[in-house]
Amino acid sequence: MVEVGIVVGSKSDLPVIQKCADTLAQMGIESEIKVLSAHRTPELTAEWAKGLRDRGIKVVVAGAGMAAALPGTIAAHTTLPVIGVPLASGHLNGVDALLAIVQMPPGIPVATVAIGEAGARNAAYLATQIIGLSRPEANQKYQALRDGFVAAAREQS
Repeated sequence: MVEVGIVVGSKSDLPVIQKCADTLAQMGIESEIKVLSAHRTPELTAEWAKGLRDRGIKVVVAGAGMAAALPGTIAAHTTLPVIGVPLASGHLNGVDALLAIVQMPPGIPVATVAIGEAGARNAAYLATQIIGLSRPEANQKYQALRDGFVAAAREQS
């Protein structure tokens, strides 16, 4: 069953956001990726967001660059947790997207992670933590990953 809906505004964003889907798969969480635009396909985007809960989606990851309206648009149409991934594009290399995503008005939150691939992976880990609240096996996989980080750090000391 698909538990995480992943959305980006352009096909050119797929290589970065695929890191999120790959990381979720490693955690045993099924996801889907859609290409929708807050600006070019606003009606389709709103329709997709409004139907997420009925389809069993528990968390949304939305990657966006430049004006980065997509995560906020999704959050405006669902009460599911939305995680925004700023994508590097344009002259500001993702800083504009980071600032746009993090500046949501009170009541319509979007959790925001780092720019680019690191953010895509962290969005997957954050989604895993959220899903792990009700699915112990997801929490266990994430805890094992974290334990591996600690063990690797100790070996380097």
